[in-house]
Amino acid sequence: MKLTKVLFLLACTGVLKQNLALTSQNDTAPFRWPRGKRVAVSLSFDDARASQVDVGVPLFDRHATKVTFFVNPPNMKKRLDGWKKAAAAGYEIANHTTSHPCTGNFPWSRNNALENYTPQMITEQMEGANAEIERLVGVKAVTFAYPCGQKFIGRGTTTQSYVPLVAQRFLVGRGFRDEAANDPRFCDLAQVLGEDSDGMSFNQMKAVVVEAAKNGNWVVFAGHEIGTAGHQTTLAASLEELLKYANDPANGVWLDTVEKVARHILAQRGEK
Repeated sequence: MKLTKVLFLLACTGVLKQNLALTSQNDTAPFRWPRGKRVAVSLSFDDARASQVDVGVPLFDRHATKVTFFVNPPNMKKRLDGWKKAAAAGYEIANHTTSHPCTGNFPWSRNNALENYTPQMITEQMEGANAEIERLVGVKAVTFAYPCGQKFIGRGTTTQSYVPLVAQRFLVGRGFRDEAANDPRFCDLAQVLGEDSDGMSFNQMKAVVVEAAKNGNWVVFAGHEIGTAGHQTTLAASLEELLKYANDPANGVWLDTVEKVARHILAQRGEK
């Protein structure tokens, strides 16, 4: 082997070791949340359900907290004045498609099944929703939640992920019913993990936050209705206690919208 080739290989090996060392360093270094906080938490709610405006917004206002609403524009029209006020007050109004397509295994989605979608169709769902949100409440949605947490279109050999289409258009793509918090040093913002908050007690929600704080992670709760009980309902009483807990400086919680936390992560990672 020629000397120049040997030197080249040695140089490459050195660069690789250096990169691995830097990666290892970045993976173990504490992530810097604002004001020395130990964990980030975002509350998010899907579908633009009436209880989010009727029950949720007054609750969040009492605690001076902003959350993220992933909306289907047709549902917004049932409480349009409320959604306009929420948008004007600084709540994040985000994209959840126009018609909420999911797998056709759900009978209610059989005629709007992701298995029958093409890239053009799902693109029209996202871009159409953004245009309608802007028309209705005057804001541009910059984050997205996958309906039913499902990230595919097509079936069999034609199945494909639409995560790349989300990544091209949005700062964040949030999942649903995932099983972990997000590591801000590593997570793919186009596939942010979402923790189902529906039906959770305050103690259950607090346990998720406390566990995430051990590693400086980001919890994104994902719910639907806000109220006292019922199907797909995040309990108002649980939220009340969680907001008190998060707003106590001793607990080291940064509570903010999906967009604001994501932008902080990008800034800390030195990414656009």
